Amino acid sequence: MATRTSTASAQAGAAETPSPPGRQDYYRRIAPFGLAPLWENFGHLITREPVQACVPHQWRYGELRNLLLESGAIISAQEAERRVLMLENPGMRGQGCVTQSLYAGLQLVMPGEIAPCHRHAQTALRLVLEGHRAYTGVDGERIPMERGDFIITPAWSWHDHGNETQDPVVWLDGLDIPIVKFFGASFIERYEQEVHPQTRPSGETQARFGANLRPVDGNGDSAARRFPLWHYPYARTREALERLRTGGEVHPSHGLKMEFVNPRDGGPAMATISTFIQSLPKGFSGQPYRSTEGTVVCILEGRGSTTIAGQRFAWGPNDVLVVPSWHPYVHEAEEDAVLFSFSDRTVQEKLGLWRERAEG
Repeated sequence: MATRTSTASAQAGAAETPSPPGRQDYYRRIAPFGLAPLWENFGHLITREPVQACVPHQWRYGELRNLLLESGAIISAQEAERRVLMLENPGMRGQGCVTQSLYAGLQLVMPGEIAPCHRHAQTALRLVLEGHRAYTGVDGERIPMERGDFIITPAWSWHDHGNETQDPVVWLDGLDIPIVKFFGASFIERYEQEVHPQTRPSGETQARFGANLRPVDGNGDSAARRFPLWHYPYARTREALERLRTGGEVHPSHGLKMEFVNPRDGGPAMATISTFIQSLPKGFSGQPYRSTEGTVVCILEGRGSTTIAGQRFAWGPNDVLVVPSWHPYVHEAEEDAVLFSFSDRTVQEKLGLWRERAEG
């Protein structure tokens, strides 16, 4: 009875043993017709475990801050449209990716500057790292920016950024650019003026959707229906974490971890990006964990370390880490720590792809 060679063995054999001449001639003859043999590529297309170019990496804010501020003297916000230093994964340089499916960057707006108004098909998140009382405008509402605030710019929403203070403002951008690019669905449009008119009072979305309430009717425009809450103030998030610390169950891998949600349906706060906040108590030493989501982690408070597939990264406030898909990792906290993170988990869950594994 003939035995079937395993995919791994077939893949290894294909790499070591050249195909017979007759097959090579056949492959050459079918190539002009836009055809290729699956059997020669099966092990590369459908792999036993995730295979990717994304690698673990850390960006230390203390090393980057001066370089970011230097860009403020090199190019204006108006000229740049968005003055951002992209966080490019070392395994995917030139692709504008921090993970295989997500983009990240550090954006700077100097005192008195305006980043002009536009809208695009990509959805964006902002995590404020430095500055006080600057603002981002979303479809006519000005949202004040305080350190630790998480703000959403829904897809195809007019938005501009302004800094009327005396200090620079810096935030971490997270966008679904690679996902939108994959689908060939990228569009951008510039507004006719530099700043969108303020057509609704600041705090309106908070009043409508941020207090465990929602309007019975008059739900606003299409963006509000899709993303009803745009602003998750850190002061409220931090208070919730503190209350959980007094009696919440500490997960062996994640500590106290919560997901930001859409108040309309209880699902993820964004359609293509999952966002999380977690608290690691002093002395926390997590159990190894892995999942298929590519994850970006930003440290808001405390010091500690994360070991990703054997590589240890010691971190402090405003540092950024990337955890590639299916790479085991362990968090350890030298001090009480707060971590913000975002990933492509919601897309994977909708497609039935997401999986996890506790290693401990």
